[in-house]
Amino acid sequence: MASAELNGASILGWDTFHSESRAAFGFPEFYANTMDAWVDCLSYLRDEDGMTKFRLKPNEVLEIVVKDAASMRERVPDLLEEMTFCIAGINERYEDYGEKPALALMLR
Repeated sequence: MASAELNGASILGWDTFHSESRAAFGFPEFYANTMDAWVDCLSYLRDEDGMTKFRLKPNEVLEIVVKDAASMRERVPDLLEEMTFCIAGINERYEDYGEKPALALMLR
């Protein structure tokens, strides 16, 4: 299973979340540091578009691991909630196209 790790202790707000995400997922140079861009990039994990450093096989799942999630939940609970909401939406998008969900969120 493919895996990307975000350091919850380093995520202090939206800017650090996007910096961590850019490094963990290998988003392209033109990544806009918004949740819309985050969703768009993670919606192409099985395509050859190069929106992330990951290229998943048809049934493969990318596990997003948030280390020290308790720290993130304490400091920026709204951000963690938004990320969880967006992952569910991305998985629904995959299902709408007849594919299996592509993301799993692990809080550690």
